[in-house]
Amino acid sequence: MNQNGYAEKWVLILYVASMTPAARRALHNVKAICDLYLKEEYSLQVIDLMEQPALAEADQIFAVPTLVRKVPGPLRKIIGDLGDSEQVLVGLGLTAAA
Repeated sequence: MNQNGYAEKWVLILYVASMTPAARRALHNVKAICDLYLKEEYSLQVIDLMEQPALAEADQIFAVPTLVRKVPGPLRKIIGDLGDSEQVLVGLGLTAAA
C-alpha cells in the first residue's frame, strides 16, 4: 500500500483534440485534483487525438476532453472539462456518490 492507502500508482490518460480552452481547463482541473488527493501516486499522460487519431479507438473515445482511469481497474471515463470536482472524484472512485 502506498501512503494514500492505494495498492498501486494510478495511471490516467487525458484525451484532447489540440490544446483548446476546454482541454487546458481539463488538464488544469485533473492535475489539481490528483495533486490534492493522489499526491505523487499517479501518472498522467495527455494524448492529442489531432496528432494521434488512431489512439482514440483503443479506449473508445467519442468525445474530448475525456479522462480515462486505466489503473486501478476497472477502467473509468469522465468526459468534459473536469470542472465539477465532486463529479470527478466520484468518477475516479476517490469518494462515494452522495
